[in-house]
Amino acid sequence: MAEVFHLNTPLLESINMSKRVGTTVYLKMENTQPSGSFKIRGIGHLCQQLARHSKGVVCSSGGNAGMAAAYAAQKMGVPATIIVPSSTPPLVVQRLQDQGATVKIVGKVWDDANTEALKLAETEGLAYVPPFDHPLLWKGHASMIAEVTASLGPSVKPGAVVVSVGGGGLLCGVIQGLKDVGWTDVPIVAMETVGADCFNAAVKAGKLVTLDDITSEAKCLGAKTACKQVFDYSQSSELTIISELVTDQQALHAIQTFLDEERVLVEMACGAALAAVYSGVIVRLQNEGRLPALLGPLVVIVCGGSTINMEQLTYLKHKLQS
Repeated sequence: MAEVFHLNTPLLESINMSKRVGTTVYLKMENTQPSGSFKIRGIGHLCQQLARHSKGVVCSSGGNAGMAAAYAAQKMGVPATIIVPSSTPPLVVQRLQDQGATVKIVGKVWDDANTEALKLAETEGLAYVPPFDHPLLWKGHASMIAEVTASLGPSVKPGAVVVSVGGGGLLCGVIQGLKDVGWTDVPIVAMETVGADCFNAAVKAGKLVTLDDITSEAKCLGAKTACKQVFDYSQSSELTIISELVTDQQALHAIQTFLDEERVLVEMACGAALAAVYSGVIVRLQNEGRLPALLGPLVVIVCGGSTINMEQLTYLKHKLQS
């Protein structure tokens, strides 16, 4: 059997969050993955399939996908080139280099970096690792739901799953996982920040939308267009996907509260999902009748993230709370 690069992560009950929503809240701690986020599940799986005999891998990433690609490449003994936009914090560039990757800074946003990565894949014969839009990624990410089922046991089914959405790779993986275990009736609350809300914009428009710019500080949610598969899922009558937005200030409040209460520091992109609890989104959805008043256990995917440290948190506080 091929070596897997991801860990089976803890599913922890949060007493503080459970008090806030009036039902048991379980945290799927993807922040404990070796590359710092859930991305290693899908990217590890994809690299196993596509990159084992390549000259190297190339990935365009504002952070976490790049970290996962660099980690997987190092484990496989192939070189990694990571293309990042100029909005990437220096801390991330340093971490990528520490992981043995060659880092190139191209353009202002992810889409610019991705264009360059596709070009390099073609001209230099490298295996292209897409950050979110590939069936092998979703299959890899689906493993987290299989683990949740095993942790909860056969008699427990979640009342809902809460997940952050950037380009839609994690959401596609969660849906794939729910399908695999026969839980397609479990509603999913898909969280984004205002200014990095390509999925919400698509749901509202009834078609894929390309944002003019990413104005949110949750840069790791910063795809201008969601992947087609995630939009197709949003239109499916077999699934319940509730798309919700929070502000950057609410995401920041969430990561600070999470740090205080759970003693774990996660990035803004993950804060969007946590804000579903901390900013009252779940309770509001219950009051609106969009989630059941008597909700089964809530599973929050703590997607993690490497683009945060105390210095970055202080910067965000100054920028967003002044």
